[in-house]
Amino acid sequence: MQLGKPTRTTLALIAWLALLGTACSSKQSKTERPDGQASSEDPLAETSEDEVLLEPYAAPTLETLDAQAEWVDQDVLDSMELLRERQQQEGLPSIAVAKALAMRNTSTESNRDMRLALGRLPENDSQVDYNAALTRHLAVDVKSTNPLMASSAAEFEVNSLTSFGLFGFDWKFRPFASTATVVSWQKSKDGMIDKVVMRDDLVWSDGQPITAHDIVFSFQTIMNPKVPVPAVRQGTDQLRWVEAYDDHTVVFFHREALATNTWNINFPIIPKHIYEKSIADDPTLQNSDYHVQQENHPISGGPYKIVRRERGQTVLLERREDFYLHQGKPVRPKPHFKTIRFRVVTDSNTALLALKKGDLEETQLNAEQWTAQTNDDEFYKRNTKISDTEWVSYHFCWNCKSVFFSDRRVRQAMSHAFDHEELLKKLCYDLYEPCTGTFHRQSWMYPKQNVPQPYHQDLDKAEDLLAQAGWEDSNGDGILDKQVAGRRQDFRFTILCGQTPRSIKICTLLKESLDQIGIICSVKPTEFTVLQQVSRDHKFHATFGGWGTGADPSTSKNIFATGENRNYGQYSNRRVDDLFYQGEREFDRDKRAEIYGQIHNQLWEDQPYTWLFYRNAFYGFNKRLRGYNFSPRGPYSYSPGFDAIWVPAAN
Repeated sequence: MQLGKPTRTTLALIAWLALLGTACSSKQSKTERPDGQASSEDPLAETSEDEVLLEPYAAPTLETLDAQAEWVDQDVLDSMELLRERQQQEGLPSIAVAKALAMRNTSTESNRDMRLALGRLPENDSQVDYNAALTRHLAVDVKSTNPLMASSAAEFEVNSLTSFGLFGFDWKFRPFASTATVVSWQKSKDGMIDKVVMRDDLVWSDGQPITAHDIVFSFQTIMNPKVPVPAVRQGTDQLRWVEAYDDHTVVFFHREALATNTWNINFPIIPKHIYEKSIADDPTLQNSDYHVQQENHPISGGPYKIVRRERGQTVLLERREDFYLHQGKPVRPKPHFKTIRFRVVTDSNTALLALKKGDLEETQLNAEQWTAQTNDDEFYKRNTKISDTEWVSYHFCWNCKSVFFSDRRVRQAMSHAFDHEELLKKLCYDLYEPCTGTFHRQSWMYPKQNVPQPYHQDLDKAEDLLAQAGWEDSNGDGILDKQVAGRRQDFRFTILCGQTPRSIKICTLLKESLDQIGIICSVKPTEFTVLQQVSRDHKFHATFGGWGTGADPSTSKNIFATGENRNYGQYSNRRVDDLFYQGEREFDRDKRAEIYGQIHNQLWEDQPYTWLFYRNAFYGFNKRLRGYNFSPRGPYSYSPGFDAIWVPAAN
């Protein structure tokens, strides 16, 4: 099913990083000077609050479209059937489920055998306990239940089960329309128009029908400059118009033929009848009493609805019978769980204890937990653990407009100064590999030429680069300084990070590394929502965090292109902007790969981040669970993802 996910923008957010989008406006990129600083000669035209982002468009009649478009049918697929076909091609696992549950995950071979055995789908409905309840882990609280407002991995996980959507993509990032919501999907031969015919048996949780008018309303809301959507405007702003021709026929008009157009039509949907009268009074969709009520008791279009929400503690979901039944008859697969409880546990050690006790039934494991804390009888009594490749990277983000990090040489010096070996061997238990840039080394867009080499600590090189940038100890106090605007500026800065022990340890290692070359770095653990806001406002010198992968490399534009709102570090390079522009307009995959490889290498040269390590997926699961499978986005953020997980019926 995966009705609420995955969308184009639902990156597998890691640590504190939020998803933000930008408005559709003609923006000129700032240039990057040879020293890595942004020039003020080419100012960025910022979008004002009152700017109109959407110009009215006189859509042609449907008869005209059908006569002229030369429609090409697109995939409308059932993701569960896709997974079932894949498993049939793989053949039966080499070990039985009982043996997999009795094993301990101690090697690559045992991990593979256990993953294949425990990831199988049920052979028929009689094998599934449809009355099962599941308790899942959230590392941070859900700030918003409105899918347009989602800004964290936690919100995307909850919204994926409660939200309505037309599209998804599989573990190989192949996009398709979902059979659960779509009858047909066609694209014009020139790539400028998409037409979708929706099913007529779709209802919101309040009983109102879900129609094409909800799609149009959601698009117009996303493009309303007064609505502070954190993530979903990117890509959506490439659309020229969305038109509902009747209750079930919706047409997407693109501004130009782009390789990313298939992704740009995949945005979250909200119910028009709930918000159309309230949005004028409160375009934030969050502040008014009415919108607060909707936040706490949202209308659902997905397989589950929220029945209880205790902020900072729990979000309880209940299966919607009217989702899979229509007029008393089954029209969609029945969701596998009757209730799903998300428990908010911010401390990873507390979460692991809850997993061992059975109070949680799944959680992500960090390197220390995987290596040293999940090998005993206490853990394996109720649980098992599985790992797989995930395209997740961690980094230090430098504010490129900061007095400290505006110079590329300084950012390079930070990467030379940091003790990468200490990080990988001691803090990460030799479980992770060094990260060499924004795209994962196994991805199709990773550079094939001039392959980046990992940084290693080189304090002499760091000091040389700092001296070239003007940072030296002029008064002999042991702290580097520089004349800035006629005053001596000591090199003292603060790095913000989450409140987890691992985040604090990694940032403390940075502090200790910089101590050796006369730079004073303070570590400030910060509450998640505060860290999100500070990052959006660019009110920091440095932060620690991480990113997962988007379904298409174009999503990185929102992180590294000039003026984009997820570009927290305010990095700017005209060449990178131009390459992102080219990448959206190149349809040949090999040529696109070359373009994004150039972006990767330019970012590596400029070091707006000090990239640290790739983190694979490491998860603990209760032994009663089956059907967990993985993609480069982990076990959930793809189709079918969570939908495939089930509990066997009692014998």
